[in-house]
Amino acid sequence: MGYDVHRLVEGRDLWLGGIRLEHPKGLLGHSDADVLIHAICDALLGAANLRDIGFHFPDTKDEFHNVDSKILLRETVLLLRKKGYVIGNIDVTVCAEHPKLNTHISKMKECLAPLMEVTVDDISIKATTTEKLGFTGREEGISAYAVTLIEKV
Repeated sequence: MGYDVHRLVEGRDLWLGGIRLEHPKGLLGHSDADVLIHAICDALLGAANLRDIGFHFPDTKDEFHNVDSKILLRETVLLLRKKGYVIGNIDVTVCAEHPKLNTHISKMKECLAPLMEVTVDDISIKATTTEKLGFTGREEGISAYAVTLIEKV
């Protein structure tokens, strides 16, 4: 299981699931702050007992400043492969009041599938709100949860 959260701020692009979304605010982070991809990376790394995203791609290293999270996901998949694992499937839930994500989910899956060497049918992405409660409800940030099944080759 993986989890990530980032604050929404003005002056940043909003990246979710590897695609840029039109929104007046973006997520603040050392990288592009794509919470959906970061949650997937943490789920994959944890399932393979490879620690977490911060261990492999620390926010203290300049090489990861403003990095495209798709690069981090690809590197994560390579780490799994080196340890003898392949991805079975991924299930992600994104918590955001806005933007509404339903119309973007197919494009996200199409973007992520080749990076993880799976089909779009192996990726489930769902979106929910927090019914205006908490930091998500106040539109201060976006979070994502991911669960994965990996298999030893």
